[in-house]
Amino acid sequence: MERRVVITGCSAITPIGYSKEDILKSLENGISGVSSIRDDELLVEQLNTRVFGTVDESVDYDFPRKYRKTMGPVAMSACRVVDDVIKQSGLDKALLSSGRTGVAFGSSHGSISVLKKVFQACFNAHATEMLSLSAADYLKSMVHTTAVNITRMFEITGRVICSPSACTTSSQAIGFGYELIKFGVQDAMICGGAEEYDTTTVAVFDNLLACSTNYNDTPERTPRPFDADRDGLVVGEGAGAVMLEELESARKRGASILGEVIGFSTNNNGGNLIMPDPAGVAKVLEMGLDSARIDADQVEFISAHATATRIGDVVEARAIHSIYGDRPWVTGLKSYIGHTIGACGVIETILTLYMMERGFIVKTLNLDHVDDRCSMVRHTPQLMETKIDCAAVQNFAFGGINTSLLLKRFS
Repeated sequence: MERRVVITGCSAITPIGYSKEDILKSLENGISGVSSIRDDELLVEQLNTRVFGTVDESVDYDFPRKYRKTMGPVAMSACRVVDDVIKQSGLDKALLSSGRTGVAFGSSHGSISVLKKVFQACFNAHATEMLSLSAADYLKSMVHTTAVNITRMFEITGRVICSPSACTTSSQAIGFGYELIKFGVQDAMICGGAEEYDTTTVAVFDNLLACSTNYNDTPERTPRPFDADRDGLVVGEGAGAVMLEELESARKRGASILGEVIGFSTNNNGGNLIMPDPAGVAKVLEMGLDSARIDADQVEFISAHATATRIGDVVEARAIHSIYGDRPWVTGLKSYIGHTIGACGVIETILTLYMMERGFIVKTLNLDHVDDRCSMVRHTPQLMETKIDCAAVQNFAFGGINTSLLLKRFS
C-alpha cells in the first residue's frame, strides 16, 4: 500500500538569509543575495564574471571537534541544516538509529576547497606540502561527504543515498527519499544538498560562457530569469534540508506538518549533455503530474529552474506552457539567491513551503522586460498575497537530467 509523505522540518542557509524570518524578509522586500565575488587566489583574475551568491559568514558551526575533523565547509553547512530539521521535527535518537530513518543528501564535488589542496600538494610534490595533508582530507572531499558525515554525527543507520547530479542533486534527494517512504522502505528520510564557496565552480560555467558578465558593477541586478536582458547564471553557495516522514508516524509523534510531497518525477533527455531538450523537460513535468495523480490545472504556483541562461529559460517557459498553459504563476527564485547548484532544488522547495505557509508569491527579481520568447507563461509582476494549495518545483541539470516535485498544503 502506498503511504503519504509529509514534511516535518526544513532549514536553509542561503544568500538571502539563514533564519526563516530573514529569508522571508528578503523575499517580501525584493532583496538580492548576489554580491561581488570574493578574492580567491589568482583564479578570480581569469574570470569574466565578478558576481556570486554568497552566504553570511556568521553562521555558527559549533560542532564537537570529533565531528568537525572529517568535515570540509560543504559538510559543515549540511550538518548545520540537518541539526536544525532534526530538532524542528522532534525526531528522537531512538528513531534516528532505528534503521527506519535514512539520508538522501549530496553536493556536486564534496569539498572542492579541500580537493584543491590535495591536487596542489600532489602536483607540486613537495615533501612539506605532502606532509600538510590530513588523513581526513579524503573524507572531506569525497563526493558523498555530506551524506556520511550526517549519518556519523546523528548516528543514523538507515538507507543512505548520495545523488551528485549537479543542479538536480537535492531535488533528486527529496524525490528518492519520498519514494523510499511512500513504498515502505523507510519511515523517515533526511533529504537535501549543499555547495560551498569556491571559484573553481564559477570557472567551469564561466568557461562555458554561461555566467552573467554585464552586471559585474551592479551585482543585485543579476541574474535576470526570463528577462530580455538576461546574460547568464550567477553561481551561489548554500545548503538546505527537509525531514520527510510517513504521515501516520508523524501524526503519532504529534509532529508539526509543514506540507506534503505528493509527486516526483525524474528522467533523462538521452542526448546532448549541456543543451536543454524541450521534449525531455515537458515529459518530466507530465510525469510529475501523473505521479501526484492530479491535473495540471490544480497546480497554482511553479518554482521554475530559471537559471537566466539565454536558451534554458526559453525551453523551460515553452515546456511549462505545453503542460500547464498560462494558469499557474511562475517565479524564478534563483533571481534572489543565484544558482546554488547541488542545493538549489531543496532551497527552492523550502522557499516555496515558506510562501505556501505565509500565503504569498514573490515576483521574479530583475524581470523588468519579459523576453517575448518567455511570455507565454504567467509571470508575477509584484509580490502577491494568495493562497497556494499545490505547487511544483522543477530543476534541470547538465547531463540531461530533469526533475519535478509536487507539493501540497497540508490540512
